[in-house]
Amino acid sequence: MREQHNQGASSIRNAFALSKAQKRCAILPFITAGYPSLAASERLLQGLADAGADLVEVGFPFSDPISDGPVIAESMHSALVAGVTPDSVFDMVKRAQAKSRDGSVLPLLAMVSISIVNRMGRDAFIARAVDAGFAGFIIPDADPFDAEQLSQQAHNAGAAYCALVAPTTPASRLETVARISTGFIYLLARAGVTGERSDAPEIAERVQALRRITDAPIAAGFGISTAQHIAAVGEHADGAIIGSAIVRTMSRAIEANSDPVAAALALVATYRAE
Repeated sequence: MREQHNQGASSIRNAFALSKAQKRCAILPFITAGYPSLAASERLLQGLADAGADLVEVGFPFSDPISDGPVIAESMHSALVAGVTPDSVFDMVKRAQAKSRDGSVLPLLAMVSISIVNRMGRDAFIARAVDAGFAGFIIPDADPFDAEQLSQQAHNAGAAYCALVAPTTPASRLETVARISTGFIYLLARAGVTGERSDAPEIAERVQALRRITDAPIAAGFGISTAQHIAAVGEHADGAIIGSAIVRTMSRAIEANSDPVAAALALVATYRAE
């Protein structure tokens, strides 16, 4: 694949290159589209650039979230109960992109189950997502064969594909993951890891194995919630993905009758405070 002609891949790689030039770890917040409402998600997308995010993962609500913990699963259930659909997510993202100031539009990644993609039709889903403003796709439950096809389909549409590497991913598959990941590689650690120093060797070894075969950016996600976690991740990987901490912060704000969007943006800002 020739990513130099791929606008989505270029925007993602450029975001990582900028954070690297600034000698810091890229910050990738995850949001559940439609939680607590589509209007809130729209405001959140508009504010994340100023808060310090580099890229944003937008999770499409799904009844059986893949690899997500209870916090994110509950937020997806809430969005589905409220009637959020893939079409309404696309419309929300398009509005948010249109309202963003010039230069403040961040690369957006659609994190979505392959069931949703297949239901709409792969080419149709990818085309609609690109039209809405997505730069790339993360499809956690795609099997190896589907992942290769989806990567090519995304590339043909001018978007990137970001494959996952899990603790159970065999070393023999890493080269394929590297080849099909035209955006970045999403590195997962074992459940329960929270960026503690004792777990650093595991992260380092997996990152080093990938570095030997690819120059693709590597973003790690595994329960990251503090600036200290991000600093620890940044010693090895290029980016840190923050999901449950953001959704949990929004949930607590709602319980306290305060603004969940403001709370989430304030949390993200702490990751760039240093």
